Amino acid sequence: MADEQSPETPETPESADDAAGGAAETPHAVPSQEAQEIAGSAEDAALEAAEEAIEAGGEQAPEPATAEPSGEGHAVPTGDAQEIAGSAEDAALEALQESEDATAVQAAVDEDEDEGDDADVAASAKPAVPGAHLEVDIVPEGADPLGREEQAYEDPYAIEGEESETAPQAGGEAEETEETLSEPIATAAIDLAAGARYRATGKRKTAIARVTLRPGKGTYLINGRTLEQHFPRDTLQRNIRQPLETVGYQEKMDVIARLHGGGISAQAGALRHGVSRALLEADPNLRGELKRRGFLTRDSRAKERKKAGLKKARKRPQFSKR
Repeated sequence: MADEQSPETPETPESADDAAGGAAETPHAVPSQEAQEIAGSAEDAALEAAEEAIEAGGEQAPEPATAEPSGEGHAVPTGDAQEIAGSAEDAALEALQESEDATAVQAAVDEDEDEGDDADVAASAKPAVPGAHLEVDIVPEGADPLGREEQAYEDPYAIEGEESETAPQAGGEAEETEETLSEPIATAAIDLAAGARYRATGKRKTAIARVTLRPGKGTYLINGRTLEQHFPRDTLQRNIRQPLETVGYQEKMDVIARLHGGGISAQAGALRHGVSRALLEADPNLRGELKRRGFLTRDSRAKERKKAGLKKARKRPQFSKR
């Protein structure tokens, strides 16, 4: 029917665009108040960092970076960007401080090394010898180092009429005694007939020597061997020859001996004792001189007997407390 109204058709996009084209263009986006505050704080932070750098290092502060406005409004820096900018500004100051610290440390190390070198040189130097600067003063023998005149010693307690005996006189008497004992006996008178035989027995410790003296050329026959073969030590040979050398018959009489018991040293002592006794049989007048020289004295030293409970004569077993 003609009276019925047709349904309304929806507007198409093209019609919407035509409608918008007729209206005026919209203006640029206006930043909000919060965004403006953020941008201002960023600029103030850069200025404050520059002022701190000037105070610390005396360097010229860099110009603060300003954000250029874009077509859509001012750029708002983020928190990460602000931290990066602050660290870049502090890097120069940190590098300067590190260089100063490194210079101070190196100077201290150099001073320590110099002190160590000086100490090494002082330690390696040899210490001065005490008294090296003094001159040697040699005093000749018999001279008085203090320049005093020699004075005879006077004993204040000496009795009148008696001569005081001094130490040099005593030493001289000892030397005279030794010379007298070393000299041969000139009063020896021994019969050197062809058939003369003088026998005696000598002892030392457990060694026994049966000795026979007869006229000869001064040879020794001991247990069928010579003196050098039986007694290879020179000291023992000299001790055995002493009695005949004392009476001056070392080249006029032969010695024949039989030895047994004891050791090599004990047998030598027994043989000297036996020769001395045989000389006494040949000439009884030699007793005084031989006795004074100690040839007729039997060496009574012997090994001490072992005791019960001990290892030897006096050696005890090791003591253990526990």
